Amino acid sequence: MERIMKNSKFLIIFAIIATLMISAEILAQEATEALDFDNYFIDKTMRVDFSMSGNAKEQIITLDKIYQQGRWAGNPSKTVDDLNLGGYYVKIYDVATNRLVFSKGFNCVFFEYRTTEPALKGEKKTYHESALIPYPQRPILFVIESRDKLNVLHPIFIERIDPANDSIVQSNPSPEDKVFEIMINGDCHDKVDFLFLAEGYTAEETDKFKADAERFTKILFETEPYKDYKTKFNVRAVMRASAESGVDEPTRDSYRDTVMDASANALGTPRYMLIYNNKAMQDIAAAVPYDAILIAANTDRYTNGGIYNSYCIFAADNNRAAGICPHEFAHSFAGLADEYYGADVAYSEFYPRGVEPLEPNITALLNPKELKWKHLVEPGTPIPTEPDPNNPDMVGAFEGAGYTAKGLYRSQNRCRMGSGRTFCKACQEGIIRVINHLSNE
Repeated sequence: MERIMKNSKFLIIFAIIATLMISAEILAQEATEALDFDNYFIDKTMRVDFSMSGNAKEQIITLDKIYQQGRWAGNPSKTVDDLNLGGYYVKIYDVATNRLVFSKGFNCVFFEYRTTEPALKGEKKTYHESALIPYPQRPILFVIESRDKLNVLHPIFIERIDPANDSIVQSNPSPEDKVFEIMINGDCHDKVDFLFLAEGYTAEETDKFKADAERFTKILFETEPYKDYKTKFNVRAVMRASAESGVDEPTRDSYRDTVMDASANALGTPRYMLIYNNKAMQDIAAAVPYDAILIAANTDRYTNGGIYNSYCIFAADNNRAAGICPHEFAHSFAGLADEYYGADVAYSEFYPRGVEPLEPNITALLNPKELKWKHLVEPGTPIPTEPDPNNPDMVGAFEGAGYTAKGLYRSQNRCRMGSGRTFCKACQEGIIRVINHLSNE
């Protein structure tokens, strides 16, 4: 049964109920006691599909379908997410004990749509999304929280789910999907599992996709910090053939019949590519356990995208793909912000003035003495910091980041999240933090 937030009065009542549900005593217990995975979950995956609708001022969540899928890929010793990333959080409470047993931050297409001009003008759109959680043994409360402009989380959807309900779909991998194991270092619970998916590859191009997945695996693991942590990863690829090669290019009046309906010109930006068939992506990905999805798009068009804890997509045949793939993947895997900037303007709607961004690699510098990467800064370095051609690797606070030239700062003058060829130290620390959260070694 869906719960739709229709007015502010209902939201206030809902927030009070949700707050009372999580008592201070329970929170204290969660902070001090480790969760025993086997007491709450079985080693399967529950996929909850839902729709997110609305505009800049309104958001509505509607439950779609629930699936039971194969093994849970995550780290069973770290089911509660303390990374504090993403515009939304999924939180799972065990009904019998009211205990928070799982959480995960995420972004989504709707989160980005809400900052666009059509959404600001009131135009409503709907996007399909999915949440993957370890399969519960007992009834749960499934909660989605959304951040306000101060980055404070508020519950906007709550649903009681009984894992024994007959309406839950028992999902099995499709026999048409081909699985390739590219690099296996251990069990999925112990390692970080990367998954490459094929978009716009025909059946005759299966070998090309496999070669592309192997090529970009090599590119990723030649990049720090992945290179130093290589033994903590597994990499697989799943191929489902598309009827036609390529992706949609609306500005060129070119459309292709592909399995995930990828398109350039996403959200009105020609260089931005997203997929518009989330269900197909989730069905294909269910063939193997995974923590992060990379979609290789069979095109040379300069168009790419990455959404935190959802997926990244990149043009496999573009001549800049070796740099683009790690950049876009850093968005989807580690929640890193873009460090490039444009005109000399103040904050965009994406980063409100006076609010510290969540991303670990940019800052509003609201308190220079508490710079989030101050442990990386050499004593005596001025904050803010001017570029020094004699010290190109200097860590400080360089103005210009997050799409704006004023008011946001990056840790180093050049970084792969901006105009550089390697990840800055702050970005590397952000990536390592996620690796350690997902791996169990």
